[in-house]
Amino acid sequence: MGNDNLLEISIPGYGTLQLEHLVLDYNGTLAVDGVLLPGVAEMLCRLSEQLAIHIVTADTFGKAREALSGIPCKLAILPEGNQVAAKLEYLQKLGPERCAAIGNGRNDRLMIEHAALGIAVMQAEGTATETLLAAKVAAPDIRAALGLLLHPLRLSATLRA
Repeated sequence: MGNDNLLEISIPGYGTLQLEHLVLDYNGTLAVDGVLLPGVAEMLCRLSEQLAIHIVTADTFGKAREALSGIPCKLAILPEGNQVAAKLEYLQKLGPERCAAIGNGRNDRLMIEHAALGIAVMQAEGTATETLLAAKVAAPDIRAALGLLLHPLRLSATLRA
């Protein structure tokens, strides 16, 4: 993907985030029942101008590749096995200190916990409590979560001391 951009967010009393990558779960986070949620494609396209976008999923419904066509992102279909470890390993290869991660499921919890910025979202599937507690920020839905990155002053208002 060759993204040379950097999203730098200075948060008083918290520190400065220097993000290069955004790692997202697919189903339950970007999609419900395998269908990409309205408005998400446009927001991801806008964010791809600042961050390298990575979608990590088991692709339970087999719809991720088609739904994400046209969005500048890297899709990683992970084996059904230990999703928790696979998602964390993916994040670690990118450098967690340079990553924001967004998810909702229990299998997202370590990815969210270890990312420089972990955001838990709640949609039709709900959010695993462990993942919610591992996150730096909780957002009511994916559009609000992506909005935090598109409009960093919102994130600063939430995390500042």
